[in-house]
Amino acid sequence: MARRCELTGKAVQVGHLVSHSNIKTKTRFLPNLVAVSLISDALGRTVRLRIAAASLRSVEHRGGLDAFLMKAKDVELSAKTRALKREIGKKLAAAAVAETPAAA
Repeated sequence: MARRCELTGKAVQVGHLVSHSNIKTKTRFLPNLVAVSLISDALGRTVRLRIAAASLRSVEHRGGLDAFLMKAKDVELSAKTRALKREIGKKLAAAAVAETPAAA
């Protein structure tokens, strides 16, 4: 399992821990990944994802999982969330077609 956020693509960073005597020790900075269940309004079901804690705040800020995925770039998303985005897009498009009144 990759240490990468499925929504934002946030991943492991590499850097140095620097001591007082300026000795540099290589280290890995891991993202704060949490397993969460998010509700998709368009699909009407919950989705289990492994995302960073900061991404959870971003999802809430954008107005939920559906809004976040529709605004997100496909390059940042994992394969699982890209498929979810396509599925949500199809549901929203079908709902928009059903709402528009037919011209008489």
